Amino acid sequence: MLTKKKKMFIIFGMVALLVVTGCLNLALSKKGENIPTAGYQSASFLTSYRTSKLETRQTMLNYYDSIIASSTDAEQITETNALISDLAKRMEKETILEGMIMASGYEDCVVTNADGAYTVMVKSSGLNSDDVAKILGILVKETGVKATNVKITSV
Repeated sequence: MLTKKKKMFIIFGMVALLVVTGCLNLALSKKGENIPTAGYQSASFLTSYRTSKLETRQTMLNYYDSIIASSTDAEQITETNALISDLAKRMEKETILEGMIMASGYEDCVVTNADGAYTVMVKSSGLNSDDVAKILGILVKETGVKATNVKITSV
């Protein structure tokens, strides 16, 4: 049986792997800087990052499913179902936010939520203060998160 502490360690490990994958992808994509269009690199990075994020989330869901399938402890099954529900809600919220940001005139973006802190990566040659304010307004209105818990970057 896995304790709650071990489960949290595994979850944080998976999130760390997601971040490392994104950083490695960014570092490796910089080696190809002779590619003529910056927009291509941005789209490639956002697509790769989104794919890595979804793969990591699917791995987490598979792990949770294996806990439920192998456990006979009702409390552990209930806790694992709560973790699945929380993950599903975060994924849905991120998808909704991405859609709202793109509907505001941005070509592509990726939103991540880790412990109530949001990171928004927007495909753009540069964001001015109006762009940041527009994106920040969407996140604050839709999530209730404090502006200090939001990081917005252009890719």
